[in-house]
Amino acid sequence: MKILIVEDEVKTGDYLRQGLTEAGFVVDLVRDGMDGMHLALAELYDLVVLDVMLPNLDGWQVLQAIRRAGKDMPVIFLTARDQVGDRVKGLELGADDYLIKPFSFSELLARVRTLLRRGKTKEPDTLTAADLEMQLLKRRVSRSGKRIELTAKEFALLELLLRRQGEVLPRSLIASLVWDMNFDSDTNVIDVAVRRLRAKIDDDFTPKLIRTVRGMGYVLEVPEPE
Repeated sequence: MKILIVEDEVKTGDYLRQGLTEAGFVVDLVRDGMDGMHLALAELYDLVVLDVMLPNLDGWQVLQAIRRAGKDMPVIFLTARDQVGDRVKGLELGADDYLIKPFSFSELLARVRTLLRRGKTKEPDTLTAADLEMQLLKRRVSRSGKRIELTAKEFALLELLLRRQGEVLPRSLIASLVWDMNFDSDTNVIDVAVRRLRAKIDDDFTPKLIRTVRGMGYVLEVPEPE
């Protein structure tokens, strides 16, 4: 399952990302309210962990934009603002939970899992394309019934391609969302990763699902029958 963290405190953000990643989640981290709003509106997340005091847009504004756009993923405010009025405001704006800093990571993780269990019927647990099947909760991938073992990064890459099926994804976007890095045209890490993923899910199967779009990026789609 995929979580977005919007947190401008570097140590707190890195700590959250590491902890939630080790707990088995795919995690995106941004440190700016505007970036957080754009990602929350553009991507499919199962949950958002949101600070209140952020550069450019504060957490209240980010949450309002999310709810105005009709996005109903759970949002947890994680903030040092501990006044009752702040908590009431957050919940009235549409937050699902409100946790005060400093916090216990085990408590945050318990709240995250509770909210995800509560909302798990909203998002499909299985992503498919042709005979390729990805079970998100069990973190299993198979094709034609054959189990395929993937690394954590390969799983995240395939999940992104499946969620954005039919859409050409630039290398820069893949680098940002899967590797949390800025794309450097001198590196071939994206191409190598896609090649390894293809070897596992495409080389021994028909039809081929991952296609290179020259000069643009990669797309996963089921080809039209000839």
